[in-house]
Amino acid sequence: MVKTQILAAAGEHNPIIPEISEVIVGGIAFLLLLFVLWKFAVPQFEKTYAERSERIEGGIARAEAAQAEAQRTLEQYKAQLAEARAEAARIRDDARAEGQQILEEMRAQAQAESERIVSQGQAQLTHQKAQIVAELRSDLGRHAVELAGRVVGESLEDEARRRGTVDRFLDELEAASAPAESSKA
Repeated sequence: MVKTQILAAAGEHNPIIPEISEVIVGGIAFLLLLFVLWKFAVPQFEKTYAERSERIEGGIARAEAAQAEAQRTLEQYKAQLAEARAEAARIRDDARAEGQQILEEMRAQAQAESERIVSQGQAQLTHQKAQIVAELRSDLGRHAVELAGRVVGESLEDEARRRGTVDRFLDELEAASAPAESSKA
C-alpha cells in the first residue's frame, strides 16, 4: 500500500521539489539581478565608500593640521607671555631704580635747600648781630657819655673823642668777657 501511494504520488507534483523550469527562470532572474547590482549599485557603493574614506582621512589630516597649528599658536602664546613677563619685570625694576634715583635727588635737593636756608639764616643772624651790636654800641656809648657827663659835670660833645672813648671802653669789655666765655666752653 505504501508502494501504491508512492506511485500515485509520482504522477502528481511534489511541492517540496521545484520544477526545472522554475529553477532555470529563478537562476536567470538571480543572474540578471546580480548583473544589475554589479553594474550599477556596486560602483555607487564603491564611490560612496571612497568619498567617505577620503572625507574621514581629510578630516583627520585637517584635525592634525589644526592641532599642529594650535600647538604652534600655544607655543607662540607662551613665548609672548614669557616675554611680556620679562618686560614687566624689567619695567618694574626700571621704575624702582628711577624711583630710588628720584628719591635720592629729592633728598639731595632737600639737603641743599636745608643747608642754603641754614647758611642764609646764619648770615642773617650775623648781620642782625652786627646791627644790634652797632646799635647797642651807639646806645651804650651815648648813655655812657651822658652818664660820664653827669658824673664829671661837663659836656662831652666832641664826637671824635667821644667815639674813641666809647670804642675803647667796649673793646675792654669784650676782651674781659672773651676769656670768661672760653673758660665756660
